[in-house]
Amino acid sequence: MTAPVVAPDEGVWTQVIGQPAVVAELRAAIADPTAMTHAWLFTGPPGSGRSVAARAFAAALQCPAGGDGTCHQCRTVLAGTHADVHVIVPEGLFIRVEEARDLVRVAGRAPSGGRWQVIIVEDADRMNEGAANAVLKMIEEPPPRTVVMLCAPSLHPDDISVTVRSRCRVIGLRTPTVDAIADVLIRRDAVDPALAAWSAGASGGHVGRARRLARDEEARLTRKAVLDVPLRLVSLAACLDAADDLLGAAKEETEAATGVRDAAETEALKASLGVGARGPGVAAGRGGAGQLKELERQQQRRATRIGRDSFDRALVDLAGLYRDALVRCSAPGETLPLNHPDRRADAEELGRRIGAEGALRRIEAILDCRRALEQNVKPQVALEALTVALRLPS
Repeated sequence: MTAPVVAPDEGVWTQVIGQPAVVAELRAAIADPTAMTHAWLFTGPPGSGRSVAARAFAAALQCPAGGDGTCHQCRTVLAGTHADVHVIVPEGLFIRVEEARDLVRVAGRAPSGGRWQVIIVEDADRMNEGAANAVLKMIEEPPPRTVVMLCAPSLHPDDISVTVRSRCRVIGLRTPTVDAIADVLIRRDAVDPALAAWSAGASGGHVGRARRLARDEEARLTRKAVLDVPLRLVSLAACLDAADDLLGAAKEETEAATGVRDAAETEALKASLGVGARGPGVAAGRGGAGQLKELERQQQRRATRIGRDSFDRALVDLAGLYRDALVRCSAPGETLPLNHPDRRADAEELGRRIGAEGALRRIEAILDCRRALEQNVKPQVALEALTVALRLPS
């Protein structure tokens, strides 16, 4: 295998932000065949770039130069069109066993044009039991020239099973620094330096969110509305109104993300089935009712996931503000880093009104709400219970 000639800060590796140790380990595996393994597990907090690192690694594996970023192999992998790199991204709340079995079948093929057959599973923590068992079998009996990359938030058994973890080489990513995120926004996305610094600081170390905050005014307004909630909760009516606002924001985000895509998918399937056509096409359309129903179910699962993700972002932001209140209340004279540095005044006001113990109770209430949503409690019930628990003292 040709030794890579690409520097750590060049080519596909520029995609991996603030992870020099990770880049060094992945490049070493490419350079030395004895350091290569068939199963990898990328872990790290949200926004650390787990799937980005996996895709960059896949591109470097296919590239004769180790990931120069300019060749056909690199460009097609990063664009998601490489014939020998297959990515599964959960459309619904879970990765189902049928999706995992499809990947197992693909993994058994020899590479058609690349150097490896690469399977990337994003959000591997969303695999249900059947999917996890199918992937485990693939890892235990790996086909030659096949590499499997799983991406999960942590090594906790709730995120990835101990059995699967034990058969993978673990790559741990960390939260990128604010400076590293701001630098990439300025350099790659041509964001104004002041806006880049603000977005990086407000993102909680999440590179993708920092980019959305920098480029999307609606994302900035949504974050502001969420962080305005704690100081609004002065009465029961205000609590119920805040819950309705959070629900409405999640619904709007879901509709914006799915409306056009759902319509295009439905029309494309109808056209392929001949729905609405005359003659033989009419019979084909009738026979495709089951396929249309399955597409509707897939779209509903996707909408549910997007809505849940929206709720989760809001809850994480709220927890971060109460954490800041706890910091300012417990250590008022120290300059400790805040999750929301632009809302320092709000954090100090919250700390004054609820105290350290009140902040801790409210963080626990937010965690309870997240667990309730994971257990399929109706969002309106869960959010109303939360906002009442967050109510400010008289």
